Amino acid sequence: MFRTIEDFEASWTEESGATLKVLAQLTDASLDQRVTPKGRSLGFLAWHLVLTMSEMCSKAGLTVEGPPEHAPAPATAAEIRDAYGKAACSLAGQVKRDWTDAGLRDELVLYGEKWERHRVLSALILHQAHHRGQMTVLMRQAGLPVPGIYGPSYEEWAAFGMPPMQ
Repeated sequence: MFRTIEDFEASWTEESGATLKVLAQLTDASLDQRVTPKGRSLGFLAWHLVLTMSEMCSKAGLTVEGPPEHAPAPATAAEIRDAYGKAACSLAGQVKRDWTDAGLRDELVLYGEKWERHRVLSALILHQAHHRGQMTVLMRQAGLPVPGIYGPSYEEWAAFGMPPMQ
């Protein structure tokens, strides 16, 4: 639970930076990677992270600069990454400008439930972490390097001059 906007900003900077590290590894060819034929694609998940920022925040009274809720995905990984970066920066600015520490306990109605504002901010971060995990599995299947998020990835151990953890 976030008690201050400053605490959210610190977490958002780290978490959105981690998501940008993942998005930076995507290629146009990898966007259609799926676990199963009917499963969500890597490109769908990446675009879903972009759309969720403006969709969820608009329901919470913030105006995040990003594509509308049902905007079709762009054709390239670079466009998805750029849209994510723009929306993530906008989100941080909107929260800092429009919300206060005291207001984080204010209740909103989201998805038919009462949520306190701090819950919206936590959900945005946890939502990203959840889908980043799915994306890294698809990235491995697509033969892409996976960046370390909460510690080194398999590929990064070698860069540290150490054998990969098993």
